[in-house]
Amino acid sequence: MASPGTLSDEPLTPAGRFFLQPQTNIIIHCIVRGKNPIDIDAVKSAVKSSLMVQHPRFCSIPLRDKNGFEHWRRTQLDIDQHVIVFNNRLDKSGNFVDKTEGSSFEEDDEAAVNQYVAGLSVSSPLRTDKPLWELHILMAHKCAVFRIHHALGDGISLISMLMASCRRADDADALPRMVPEKRTAEFKGGKGRDWFWLFSVLWGFLKRVWFTLMFVMEFVARSLFVCDRQTVITGGDGVELWPRKLATARFLLEDMKVVKKAIPNTTINDVLFGVVSSGLSRYLDHRTPNALHEGLRLTGVAMVNLRAQPGLQDLTKLMKGSSEARWGNKFGVILLPAYYHKSGDNPLEHLKRAKVMVEKKKHSLEAYFSYRIGDLVMSLLGSKYASLLNHRLLCNTTFTISNLIGPLEEITLAGNPVSSIRVNTSSLPQVQNKTSYLQLFQCE
Repeated sequence: MASPGTLSDEPLTPAGRFFLQPQTNIIIHCIVRGKNPIDIDAVKSAVKSSLMVQHPRFCSIPLRDKNGFEHWRRTQLDIDQHVIVFNNRLDKSGNFVDKTEGSSFEEDDEAAVNQYVAGLSVSSPLRTDKPLWELHILMAHKCAVFRIHHALGDGISLISMLMASCRRADDADALPRMVPEKRTAEFKGGKGRDWFWLFSVLWGFLKRVWFTLMFVMEFVARSLFVCDRQTVITGGDGVELWPRKLATARFLLEDMKVVKKAIPNTTINDVLFGVVSSGLSRYLDHRTPNALHEGLRLTGVAMVNLRAQPGLQDLTKLMKGSSEARWGNKFGVILLPAYYHKSGDNPLEHLKRAKVMVEKKKHSLEAYFSYRIGDLVMSLLGSKYASLLNHRLLCNTTFTISNLIGPLEEITLAGNPVSSIRVNTSSLPQVQNKTSYLQLFQCE
């Protein structure tokens, strides 16, 4: 048992206690690939001067006092314990070999790094006697792998912090530009428009209430007893401990924009979900032909940022505890059903179905209420039961999908131009579809 807390200790937040439970002990892996060989001294210097090591979460360890209360305790940070350098090359199985062996092709490099991270996802938890993050440098592959515990923050917080350490490739002193905030369109009144506006508002309100009620009831049912039918891609309790294979598929963002134009008012997220839906159907049709009925439901769990500003956040706002864009874990989940259809089906039909479903989700408050339900369970029953409930939701569904949009231009990290950023998490009890995009859209 750890020593009792001191006056300088900070209590763990409910989200922190949640993600330190065995069932939700999740580590976020961020793979940053550079164009040039990595300069270790430059990397360590960048880490020491970054805002990351100034944040108390990245300089603290979790402790439990004699009364059972959990705290963050500040500790002396030793960069050399966190920046771990590997000089040898990886083979395609993710194992280290002699430096002179192996292929130097980019595809082989990527496969090797993927398998290395897949191994970390299952068998390498973070040590709790030091702050819960590491940076693995794979010198032979020009790659850096950030390993950060989910208790320290969600994907938006962590990628925003990473971007604060990066600089624009065309201006070494400028931070990467974030996604501009959307401006609310002003309604221009006029004769005959007031009644139409009132009707639109009332109709929108009724749709929001109906969809929210319907989807929240479904969310509760899925968290308790309703589950997807068993298929070859179904997970379950214990699957998170199985050996993993991590693969990357690349889609040009420009190509996705072309697909988006095929159906009016379609978004990139609609196209993404349509691709996932079509891909799952094709895979199931290949693995189990004629074994599944048409229209079989495969439920996905999607993470939704609940901060007022979409996408990457201004780090100065995140660091303010009273800000709406506060640091930490601020996300809800929504259930996104995909449906199995024969591979001969027109791919655009998957996109049409995805668009209809996503539009309904946009008109609901499912993500907000899922966050509040989790918070209520944490308050009434504690982190153990909240963790078990989340684990059951993942076991009752088929896949997880999440995306993070990158900066608006090419960037550098520690003076090294970045060619790609990919985000993945440690194993969950289901199939994972983690996505990220910078210049290329990359799906894992």
